[in-house]
Amino acid sequence: MAKESVKARGLKRQKTVEKYAAKRAALKEAGDYLGLQKLPKNASPVRLHNRCKLTGRPRGYMRQFGISRVLFRKMASEGKIPGITKGSW
Repeated sequence: MAKESVKARGLKRQKTVEKYAAKRAALKEAGDYLGLQKLPKNASPVRLHNRCKLTGRPRGYMRQFGISRVLFRKMASEGKIPGITKGSW
């Protein structure tokens, strides 16, 4: 489980990216790279990293479900994810 401070930092970055998205797009369209440099570093979407919504795990993230592979396997075997069953043939 990730530390709460790391999760909070990720949420703060997400909000900053959303706040400056329109301004970044306008500056890119105009080709004003000096203006882009003056924006905060965390306004860039490249600095975001996908994390599990429940545990905060940064690796093994499954984009379709928004959780890590470890939690996905556990929840799927418990039947908590609709439409997912263990394969057998």
